[in-house]
Amino acid sequence: MKPDDFLGEEVNRLKRQNLNWRLRELQSASKPHAKVDGKEVLMMCTNNYLGLSTHPKLIKAMVDATEKWGVGAGAVPVLSGNTTLQQEFEKKFAEFKNVEASLLCQTGFAVNSGLIPQLVGEGDIAISDQLNHGSIIDGVRLSKADKGIYKHKDVNELEAVLKKSKDYKTKLVITDGVFSMDGDIAPLKEIVEVAEKYNAMVYVDDCHGEGVLGQGKGIVSHFNLHGRVHVEGGSLGKAFGVIGGTIAGSKELIEFAYNKSRTWLLSTAHPPGVIAACIAALDVIENEPEHVENVWKNTKYFKKQLDSMGVNTGESETPIIPIITGDPKSAQEFGKKLMDENIFVTPIVYPMVAKELSRLRTQIAASMTKEDLDRALEAIERIGKELKVVG
Repeated sequence: MKPDDFLGEEVNRLKRQNLNWRLRELQSASKPHAKVDGKEVLMMCTNNYLGLSTHPKLIKAMVDATEKWGVGAGAVPVLSGNTTLQQEFEKKFAEFKNVEASLLCQTGFAVNSGLIPQLVGEGDIAISDQLNHGSIIDGVRLSKADKGIYKHKDVNELEAVLKKSKDYKTKLVITDGVFSMDGDIAPLKEIVEVAEKYNAMVYVDDCHGEGVLGQGKGIVSHFNLHGRVHVEGGSLGKAFGVIGGTIAGSKELIEFAYNKSRTWLLSTAHPPGVIAACIAALDVIENEPEHVENVWKNTKYFKKQLDSMGVNTGESETPIIPIITGDPKSAQEFGKKLMDENIFVTPIVYPMVAKELSRLRTQIAASMTKEDLDRALEAIERIGKELKVVG
């Protein structure tokens, strides 16, 4: 036997159990009408909720900044300097989120895996929703803190965990804002109220809420909880249409983060063009409200039609709308048959979700037309009935 034989064995096991991912080739810009694997498809599985990845203002900002500043930042900000563009973004993003300060990080994943282990350690406890994103799970695992888990969105169980945690020095309650597999929204108001009762910090990962909830400003704005959430983590790779992660909160939090978070300290800064596009995205969201309005109009229409067909859409409340099929094989077959009709929806299987909750995850974009949505709906109903997972 060769020492790496286990690699092929594991891949073959995943394929036999319909748990493998198939990487498709995106051959155009990511937009509702895209080219994938040589086919013109209707794109139903992108985080580009507002269509900003192809917005002319973002493209121009990126090109202009690249011509002026070059293609790379040179090093990590603490070594070679925090660029003027990065400082401009961080000031504007803090104003956008109505907080004292913000920090531009490499990715949303890097925010959680880098910051959480610095916020809590030995003698502390991190308390997490059971359906939190993998980056939160990894961040908690990397810490030396004790771990507490509460049932999904169950504030009563959260309170029970907090009651038992009174002797810990720091208590950190962590939740996604919008849960990425189900599209439901955390009961953040109730979470904050319970956390305040037990003097616990609140950390929300707002990656799928920013640009969508609260007129685009995110879940804290949605629930009007400004000043009561200690850490807002975010992503610029979803509704903002670019790439990057963010931390928003008090000046002390941001100074703590850039002194302590290893993922920020030890990773090269963003290219100037990327940061300029992020600044432009903020400007578009604030000054072109039609994008947020359209994503919600499309979301409400699409979900209403799916529900009327008897599709199991779980607890979705946002542009993330799952079509829960119940097992990996049916999810994979559903996705394949839709792709045969040039409708691209990715099957989601274990370990991203429980095997019995395998699904297609549709994601609605502001730039989709009613004709796009109706085309997808017709195919979903017809194929779903054929596979006996609809109606």
